[in-house]
Amino acid sequence: MKTTLIIGSSSAIGQATARKLIANGERVLSISRSTPAFDFDQHEEFDVLSEQPFPTFEGKIDGLVYCPGSILLKPFRGLKSEDFRAGFELNVMGAIRSIQAYTANLQLSDQAAIVLYSTVAVEIGMPFHAAVSVNKGAIEGLTKALAAEFASKIRVNCIAPSLTQTPMADKLVSTAEKIDAMAQRHPMKRIGQPEDIANATQFLLSDASSWMTGQIMHVDGGMSTLKA
Repeated sequence: MKTTLIIGSSSAIGQATARKLIANGERVLSISRSTPAFDFDQHEEFDVLSEQPFPTFEGKIDGLVYCPGSILLKPFRGLKSEDFRAGFELNVMGAIRSIQAYTANLQLSDQAAIVLYSTVAVEIGMPFHAAVSVNKGAIEGLTKALAAEFASKIRVNCIAPSLTQTPMADKLVSTAEKIDAMAQRHPMKRIGQPEDIANATQFLLSDASSWMTGQIMHVDGGMSTLKA
C-alpha cells in the first residue's frame, strides 16, 4: 500500500488529490494550517512558514505533494521587495523545507515521487505575473535539480496549470461573466477544475509514470502551446 503525504491538504487541489488516493485504497498523511474536511490516516496541524520543526511521520513515504502557494497579480511598478520575499517563502522555501524534512522517509520507499506545482505563466509570460513567475520559475528549476540529484531513487515532477477554479483564484472567477471570459482565453474553452490537477497529480505519484522525472507537465487547457 502506497503512503502519500499531502502538504497543504486543506487546499482545493490537496483535497481533490486526497479523495482520489483514498478511493484507490492508498494511505494518505496530511499537513495543513487548518483541520481538513475529512479524515486522513494521520493529520498534523502545522504552518510551513513556522520556524518550528516539521511534524514527524514514522516509516516510508512513497509520495510527497506540496500544495501551498499564492497568486499575487500586480503591475511590476507596484510590487515591493516584501511581496517577492513573502511569495518566495511560501512557494519555494516552504517546498524546500518540506522536502528536506521528509527526504529520509522518501528514501525508505522503493520508488518515491515528489509532485510540485508551477504555473503556465512561467512558460509563456503574462503581464502582472512578475511575482508569481519568479516564485514558480524557481520551483521549475528546483524540480529539475532535485530530479537529477535524487535519481534513480526519488522521482521529482512538476505540474504547471493555467487558471483553476479554487478559492485562491476567487477574485478571477467570482462571477459567471469572469469565468466565461477566462474560459475563452483557453483553446479548450474552459478553465481548470481541481480534479483536472488532481488527476495529473495521481498519475505522477503512481507507477504508471515510473519512467518520468524532472518533467514540467502542462495541464492548462492548451494555453501554453496552442492558438485557437
